[in-house]
Amino acid sequence: MWLHRSCGGVGRKSLESQWELLPSKDRPMPDPKNNVTPTEALTGSLRDYREPHGPDLLGRVDRFFRWQDLRRQHHLWPYSRSTDHAPGTFCAARDDTGARFAGINFGSQDYLSLGSHPAIKEAAKAAIDEYGVHSAGAPAFLGSTKYSLALERMIADFLGMQHTVLYPTGWAAGFGVIRGLVRPSDHVVIDALAHSCLQEGAAAATRNVHSHRHLDVDSARRQLTRIRAHDTENAILVVTESLFSMDSDTPDIAALQDLCREFKATLVVDAAHDLGNLGDDGRGHLGLQQMLGRVDIVMGSFSKTFASNGGFVACNSPAVREYLKFYCSPQMFSNALAPAQAATVLKAFDIVTSSEGCALRAQLIANIRYLRTTLDQAGFEVLGEPSAIVPVLMHAEALARLVARRLPTLGLVANLVEYPAVAKGAARFRFQVMAKHSRKDIDEAVDRLRIAYHEAQITFRASQGVGATTTAGATASAGD
Repeated sequence: MWLHRSCGGVGRKSLESQWELLPSKDRPMPDPKNNVTPTEALTGSLRDYREPHGPDLLGRVDRFFRWQDLRRQHHLWPYSRSTDHAPGTFCAARDDTGARFAGINFGSQDYLSLGSHPAIKEAAKAAIDEYGVHSAGAPAFLGSTKYSLALERMIADFLGMQHTVLYPTGWAAGFGVIRGLVRPSDHVVIDALAHSCLQEGAAAATRNVHSHRHLDVDSARRQLTRIRAHDTENAILVVTESLFSMDSDTPDIAALQDLCREFKATLVVDAAHDLGNLGDDGRGHLGLQQMLGRVDIVMGSFSKTFASNGGFVACNSPAVREYLKFYCSPQMFSNALAPAQAATVLKAFDIVTSSEGCALRAQLIANIRYLRTTLDQAGFEVLGEPSAIVPVLMHAEALARLVARRLPTLGLVANLVEYPAVAKGAARFRFQVMAKHSRKDIDEAVDRLRIAYHEAQITFRASQGVGATTTAGATASAGD
């Protein structure tokens, strides 16, 4: 990777004008350029603390907190941030110490920019006026509303399926559909990079979890062949995503469904990140691959495109629908979606299926392509296929943390993803594009990322010492 040298400045929108939006009592985050950074804050990962040991259940997590707090003290903990107003294309936010910053926002998931759409807000307000703010019950116990029932029908029709079950979150839907259907003697064959909710649902359901290589149909076939060679009595659930959120890539869904039929298995596809925002009609990769109504089970989330928390599972069997309602704990024992949430998502589907939705998708894909091209021209390594997720590879965790530390003071909001969420040495920023981003936003974001990268290299090289030969060292040489 090579990077153009910056010509100075951080773009046309000055940071001074951004800070005018903040109350005078607030102060921006301190500039970290001259911060002396201890090695311990640049090394280690969350995985190091995932399995604490010792008899003191509470005290044994102190070691994690010390590591986390060291990163926090040196402005290297870019998580648990909060917004001070609606997370639009520009956003004022605070880190978890309360320090305030503001900038162009590529860190929020609102792909079609529906979160503050006037019609969406009016639908939510009307539902609150009619129902109040609370569903006041699980779906089995008077928690459903006319909005949630209409939403179930809308989703089924949109996907070419027969039935839908709603969940309080997308995570609950992914975890719940696996845990609800799979029993201890059954098997789960799952893409190695599948989302946490799917991985944890599989682990909770059975010990017979078999990972296959990412997007590799032949690897999935080998796993299925091994299973059926010794077990023809129990069920197999094959689990994938229509768009993987860390790499922005997609499987051959038809090939996986054919494989499932061959081995008497069932396919579930998580459509959280592309549904509603990709394809001319918004059907995502299921539509683009002509798989609408042809997949055994589809699950998804509303929080990326449809302006609300919540999730769903769609299927073609009334028996499966009813079984999930009463044997899937996240559905049976959670309160139903609030009326305003269901009304919000219902209105979002109205927009998604309208000419306005088509125009928003056109704006979004134009922004996606422009961002990917601009990043590539600046010398950054961009992963995957065009989608609202644009992964920008940094490689070394230490370098990525130093870049992340600088971004808020340059006026850019972007999320760092590092090991173990991605492979070690594959740290990246996950830019999340909105339909309402402008080309000016994109130009300035890339310029600010370039400045942060160039400045971070200096500190990173010093931390590595002379003669470092790791992947991280190779990354550090970029930009010469």
